[in-house]
Parts: sequence; C-alpha cells; structure tokens
Amino acid sequence: MGPGHQEGRGLRGLIRRHVPGTGPTTHNKGGLVRIRDPKDFWAGFLFLVAGLAAIWLARDYPAGTALRMGPGYFPTALGGLLSVVGLAGIARACYRSGAPVPRLHGRLLAYVLGATLVFGLLILQAGLIAGVFVFTLVGAAASVHFRWRTALLLAGGLALFSVLVFVKALGLPIPLVGPWLGG
Repeated sequence: MGPGHQEGRGLRGLIRRHVPGTGPTTHNKGGLVRIRDPKDFWAGFLFLVAGLAAIWLARDYPAGTALRMGPGYFPTALGGLLSVVGLAGIARACYRSGAPVPRLHGRLLAYVLGATLVFGLLILQAGLIAGVFVFTLVGAAASVHFRWRTALLLAGGLALFSVLVFVKALGLPIPLVGPWLGG
C-alpha cells in the first residue's frame, strides 16, 4: 500500500466495510454502524420479519380493546413484541462483538424439516403414537450423537407423554392409531 492508497476504495473496501466478518470491527467513516455480531443480527432480523408478518396478517381482524380483545389483538400485540425483540437484537449486533455465522448444515436441516413433514402426514393417517415415534427417530438421526437404543427409548417416552397430555389430559380428538394401522 502506497502513500496515496485509501483504505476502503473499490469493491474490496466496500466488502470490508459492509459484510460481517470481513474487516475490523470499528465504526465506518461513512456514518454506517458495522455489524459486529452476525448471529445476533440474523436472529434479530428473523424476529423482526416474523413480528411484522404477524402484524400484517392480523391487519384485517378487529383488535378490540384490552378489556374486550378481538381476534386481531393478540397477533398484533405478539407481532409488536417480536418486532421489538428483533430490533433489540439488531441493535445489539452493532455494538457487541460475536462469532461469525457458521455454515449451514443442509443435511441436518433436511432431517429436522423432514421429521416435521412426516409427523404432519402421519398424525391423522397412522395416529399420534406412530407420528410422534417416527418424528422423534428422524429428528434424532440429525444428531452426531445418534444411538438407536437412546432414540428408541426417547421416541417411546415422548409417544407415551403425548398420549397422556394431549389425548387423556386435554381431551384432544387425535387418533392414537390411525386407519393405516387398523385404527
């Protein structure tokens, strides 16, 4: 770098100033605040998006008052709280240093999302017991510490717990054994 070189000129300087984890963690000369903790930033961003989506989706429902709440009151209030939490996370990310966001593990994400989809497909057709059992096994397979014995015990325990809580205690009309399994 020569005496006439200005740090921050060109594409590399732009990337160092604005992309998290690519440069020093200081404030920019241009007045923009640097993101120092990308994890907090993205978590805050997701909370903000979820909160604003809840507010937007509840916009057509009457809110009512605090004493006589309408169907739009709770989603709007919860969306507002989520948005505030999101903004706080984003603000915190600008002033507190943190680790960069690790790489996304697509295979593990696929296991967890797949387990949720399989549960949704199985619960009415195969029943609550089979749905929870398969959900737990597929979700547990995402772990690097997966062991069949532990996963089977956990699946059985969660299936029993789900039956006791949701069907027996709460009285929800969920079939224990669905038509696919002769129920």
